[in-house]
Amino acid sequence: MTVHADTPAVARLQWTGPRPPRQAPLRAAVLLAALCGWLWPLAAAAHEMRPVIATVDVVGERIEVTMSLNLEAAMAGIGPEHENTADSPAAPVYDRLRRLPPADLTREFEQMRQQFLGDVDLAIDEARVALTLAGIGVPEVGDVALPRISELTLTGTVPETPRALTFRLARGLGDSILRIRDPGTGAIVGTDYVAAGQISVPLALDTLTETSWRAVFVEYLEVGFVHIVPKGLDHILFVIGLFLLSTTLATLLWQVSIFTVAHSMTLALATLGYVELPASIVEPLIAASIAYIAIENLFTTRLSRWRPLVIFGFGLLHGLGFAGVLGEIGLSPAHFVTALVGFNLGVELGQITVILACFLVTGLAMRRPWYRRAIVTPASVAIGMIATYWLIERTGLL
Repeated sequence: MTVHADTPAVARLQWTGPRPPRQAPLRAAVLLAALCGWLWPLAAAAHEMRPVIATVDVVGERIEVTMSLNLEAAMAGIGPEHENTADSPAAPVYDRLRRLPPADLTREFEQMRQQFLGDVDLAIDEARVALTLAGIGVPEVGDVALPRISELTLTGTVPETPRALTFRLARGLGDSILRIRDPGTGAIVGTDYVAAGQISVPLALDTLTETSWRAVFVEYLEVGFVHIVPKGLDHILFVIGLFLLSTTLATLLWQVSIFTVAHSMTLALATLGYVELPASIVEPLIAASIAYIAIENLFTTRLSRWRPLVIFGFGLLHGLGFAGVLGEIGLSPAHFVTALVGFNLGVELGQITVILACFLVTGLAMRRPWYRRAIVTPASVAIGMIATYWLIERTGLL
């Protein structure tokens, strides 16, 4: 290998002797191809699967459950076994439903109302509550490349002195976030993140007390982590794009740190209501940011002077995307800061998990002469293709 002290880093690593064994880059290329084959079906997906948000109010002998959910996915039978809606064989049904006006979608839902109510298991003191559908709110058809979140209101009667509540959705409806609300103050007094098909922990109703900050922190920590791993494929690809052009841990860490500071700022500002952009603008820009990083990786071998500013700007965009998720889930006014910090820390843990996974897969190969040829270039091409597909889809051109 020839060493030139006064030439760029890429030249110093140029191999001039016998070629290295082909087995290593070949294995890396095969691994990368398998990874891309796994990612592409997810990339073609229109919508990521998000948890159902179930908010419970108990007033006297009346209980009301407000459920915010992707109703079209539930009606099409797309369950948690699919990370994204287009992963399912029922994707054509879903695509048809999401283009229906509210009145037409409501009419079709009426045909499966009883089946849906049977999939919601709410129990008071271990006795199942008979629920009826009291209302359904479906937004108008907007950007069909983005999820449409509808709201169902279910009601029932409870004993005079209810003590504890449990909640379970049929596995086909996916994960859920259960929230008990004090009807007097509007404060969230009990929460639980419920995995698909599982039953929640019993939440007290006879002694409504404010949820502890520790419980809120842990819940939103989990929500933030899950939003990245495994459900945040766009954010995962962005972090991988940063990883590919970083030859040392230090260069990667300062890029991720800049990204973290930026998205933390807009996440906080958007959640507080100071900044607001519709998802129809934010989501295409996020796709464009991923494509840009991938393309830059193909045309340069070193970090440019403007890379920190680019990453900071893209971090601001991704923060608005995170805020959209929090907006759907909602934050308890009493633990606003705790929930915000927990969610943001969960996002960071998810990003760190992605980085560690990248190091486990390719870390030892980063200084090999074939690393760029076998790993960086094909991975950046794959990421760029996926991001471009998203950009076209999210701008309504597909």
